Amino acid sequence: MQTEWVKDIEKTLDPEVIRRAGEIIRGGGLVAFPTETVYGLGGDALNPRSAEKIYAAKGRPSDNPLIVHICRLEDLDKIATGISEQALLVAERFWPGPLTMIFKKTSLVPSQTTGGLDTVAVRFPDHPVALAFIREAGGFVAAPSANTSGRPSPTVGKYVYEDMHGKIEMLLDGGQVGIGVESTILDMTEEIPVILRPGYVTHEMLGEVLESVHMDPTMFEVRGDLQPKAPGMKYKHYAPKGQLTIVTGSTPAIRQYIREQLAEKKSEGYLTGVMVPEEEMHTYHADSIKVTGNRSDSEAVARQLFRILREFDDENIAYMYCEAVPDGGIGQAVMNRMLKAAGHRVVDADATVQTFRAGRSKMN
Repeated sequence: MQTEWVKDIEKTLDPEVIRRAGEIIRGGGLVAFPTETVYGLGGDALNPRSAEKIYAAKGRPSDNPLIVHICRLEDLDKIATGISEQALLVAERFWPGPLTMIFKKTSLVPSQTTGGLDTVAVRFPDHPVALAFIREAGGFVAAPSANTSGRPSPTVGKYVYEDMHGKIEMLLDGGQVGIGVESTILDMTEEIPVILRPGYVTHEMLGEVLESVHMDPTMFEVRGDLQPKAPGMKYKHYAPKGQLTIVTGSTPAIRQYIREQLAEKKSEGYLTGVMVPEEEMHTYHADSIKVTGNRSDSEAVARQLFRILREFDDENIAYMYCEAVPDGGIGQAVMNRMLKAAGHRVVDADATVQTFRAGRSKMN
């Protein structure tokens, strides 16, 4: 299959291109498209065969539900039931936008789209290309992120093409996305809504609309007695090819730990990388240094995180290190993605450096 790569679509919104993209979806094909969060891999949400094609293109387990993207709020009750007043208040505040809500599904939605569940995840994105495309595609587009399953989600078109060329009919390239991490997922089927995945729409923001909202504890913990409520959260996500380590602690201890690790890995012949705030850009000597912006600007880290992980892959970096980010606001979503990308490999630099010093003292 030849993949048509249409560049600069966000500048032109070429109606003929958008029409052809919609036609591909209605004909059972696949089209990658930009949203405000990451790129999506779209198929007809109401066509079981389209869902199967999405799973095959991504190498995604078929019990990992797909998010159904809509472009009109009035279409919600065609695919979802049990839509509460709470849900409508949330929709009024955050749709269109980077929020997915889970409802009981109607019979219109095939089980292949929902991973065999009786619930459906629905999002109303806030991106002109996405909205025009969904409208032309018939109003219901199932779309996970447009990457090979397990790899960092794509935030620029070239990484979509890298993973998907020859597997899909068309890529609508809208340039760099605005947010950079996937949507918040909110389960509205519970008496008290539950956040299953953090994103740009934070717990605090939802708390301004809802009387109460819980958070799924498996978002940040790996424990045998905790099972993720969202099926997709049990799978490996966002992982670069090399090994990423997140370093916590005081700034001096973080600096010392990362410097020692870079020197050690370099001496062993490995390529090394660091992802640092601009305040630390001259602190380290590594084969690849990626600056994320100001330390306090978690939104900048969110926009760049997946692109940086992909660039490390491009450069064949074997060992990567980064500081933990503050967990306020979107920082919580960034840390969730970092933890998954690192396989929950986190080092407390204060404890590690103190142990190292204590060991040297005994030796002396």
